[in-house]
Amino acid sequence: MADEQLSHSTPQPLYFPNGHECAGTFKGMLEECGFGDMSKVWAECKDFKCLPGATTCFCHQMLYNESDFANVEFCLGIACKSQGFTVMFLPKFHCELNFIEQCWGYAKQIYWLNPESFHEEALERNALDTLECIPLPTMRKFSNHSQRFMDAYGQGLNGRQAAWAAQKYWGHRVLPVGIMDELERAGII
Repeated sequence: MADEQLSHSTPQPLYFPNGHECAGTFKGMLEECGFGDMSKVWAECKDFKCLPGATTCFCHQMLYNESDFANVEFCLGIACKSQGFTVMFLPKFHCELNFIEQCWGYAKQIYWLNPESFHEEALERNALDTLECIPLPTMRKFSNHSQRFMDAYGQGLNGRQAAWAAQKYWGHRVLPVGIMDELERAGII
């Protein structure tokens, strides 16, 4: 992560500086934010279910709610923006919302059609060739599929409703405004 500015414009380095005994390592950000001893705070709540109204029950939640770090831009994002690219971070390993997972699945199907090999060079060549075989229209199809799910979840649909809507509107990037009425008429709500 890049260094941050505190809310009152004071520079906030996220790594210990040269000359410090822990030079180059990531700082304990929550201690620096004034939360004190963090040794008794959990890394996460059991099953990721916090008590109602709790805002300081585990480290990730505390950091997420800290205003000084809420809008930190990643170095990758800064570098891409400087080159004129747009960066969109998607949930890791989420097959509905991250279309690269669908591309990987497609590539795996093609990979298994290659002859079996025990040589590392052949395996690597087969993997790279497989990734090159994914047609651009197929990637666009996967992207549209993911966009429909994102739109469905954004409109408040649950997983079953989102899957129904994504299948019904497979040629669309977004769902119609009256989707909830349609779900009700179809008996899915």
